[in-house]
Amino acid sequence: MATLIGMFREFARRVWRGFALAALALLGFAAALHGQSPAEQPFVQVLRLEGVIGPASADFVARGLTAARARGAKLVVLEIDTPGGLDTSMRAIIKDILASPVPVVAYVAPEGARAASAGTYVVYASHVAAMAPATNLGAATPVPIGLPGASPARPTEDRRKDAPAGERDNKPEKPGEQARPMPSGGPRDAMGEKAVNDAAAYIRGLAQMRGRNAEFAERSVREARSLPAEDALAAGVIDVIATDVRELLQKVDGRVVVAGPAKIALELAGARIETLAPDWRVRLLGVLSNPTVALVLLMIGIYGLFFEFTSPGFGVPGVAGAICLLLALYAFHMLSANWAGVALLLLGAALMITEVFLPSFGVIGIGGIVAFIAGGLLLIDTDVPGFGIPTAAVVSVALAGAAAIVVVGGLALRVRRRAVVSGREELVGAVGRVVAVEGGEAWAELHGERWRVRCAAPPAVGEHVRITAIDGLTLIGETQT
Repeated sequence: MATLIGMFREFARRVWRGFALAALALLGFAAALHGQSPAEQPFVQVLRLEGVIGPASADFVARGLTAARARGAKLVVLEIDTPGGLDTSMRAIIKDILASPVPVVAYVAPEGARAASAGTYVVYASHVAAMAPATNLGAATPVPIGLPGASPARPTEDRRKDAPAGERDNKPEKPGEQARPMPSGGPRDAMGEKAVNDAAAYIRGLAQMRGRNAEFAERSVREARSLPAEDALAAGVIDVIATDVRELLQKVDGRVVVAGPAKIALELAGARIETLAPDWRVRLLGVLSNPTVALVLLMIGIYGLFFEFTSPGFGVPGVAGAICLLLALYAFHMLSANWAGVALLLLGAALMITEVFLPSFGVIGIGGIVAFIAGGLLLIDTDVPGFGIPTAAVVSVALAGAAAIVVVGGLALRVRRRAVVSGREELVGAVGRVVAVEGGEAWAELHGERWRVRCAAPPAVGEHVRITAIDGLTLIGETQT
């Protein structure tokens, strides 16, 4: 019996030892598999810059770079697909990139995307420039909003359009003819030339800072040149071609870039990728920031206010004009989101209060609600804890204002439906008592006053008469039985 107990104990000890070794092996395997905890893994933030570049997209990039820095990101990938945008917003994005201590990779993606016009400047400003296959960049000539940007081709360009790029611009057409300088495209008026020269110098400075092809940069401004991805890589305009973000990180891993005063080696092995796309607020404000929409808003604002000032009293043109003008100033980046939001909030509050005191049939009140909600949308910033305005708060305040307007309007309608209690109108339907009859005329007492009363049949003293009409200072009535 003792022998059996000893054998059982030995068996149990070996089984327990086996379980312990297996558990240690599993823990070691898990540690080797994960390598690093999520907190220690390199973190890469991807920001999607889509559509027209305007105040909303500039604010989105600024907040994204700030959040990436606060979270300790090793790299920010700016995924670009844009036809261009406002010069002011583009320069705001570039300033944020140049000031960012976190390296930024401008990545024109996905396949079929483009970084035209303002997008080209952003690519040149970034620490690393990359493109996906079948993408393009360039065509960076500044164009005034509302005016056609194309300029007619010059005869020399038409005659030599089949020549290589270098020969087409600098080679003499005839032997002995002096070489011509590189032609400058774009508008030929003084203001247009100033804008083109300023943009060319700006993008050339960015190219020289990043060590990229400055000649193409200037040609993209002066001649609206564009390049596909393969040609851009061969010309030294970009650094990498990658089909997706993961391949992009593999190709830039180990590259040394200069971010601010420091040189940073990109160590991105096993990096964790998080993509931040524009939310509904940014997309909505992006629609308002579209140059075409912004121009329409500006025209509505100017003409609405002009019509209201010349023919006051309508209400609709003035209210719509004020709201559209403030939105247009934001869309053109002439007012920051904060100031435009504050102005719209104040305008909305003023209009809702005015609605209570003026008989505008709801026009001013509805305009105030719209302005208040629009101002709240501009001031929402959920990435900064404690400084944002929740959407629910904006909607609640707007609904409270609408409810107050409805209550006041309902009370006004109730008062309007009540019977008249004073004046001539109140006498019709009133009942008085005949107090005297003199020479065929009867006198009745109504509300403490004596009135001459004429009836079809002469009434007697003490009878009651109901007033049916008024003829001058004589009341017409009928006796009651």
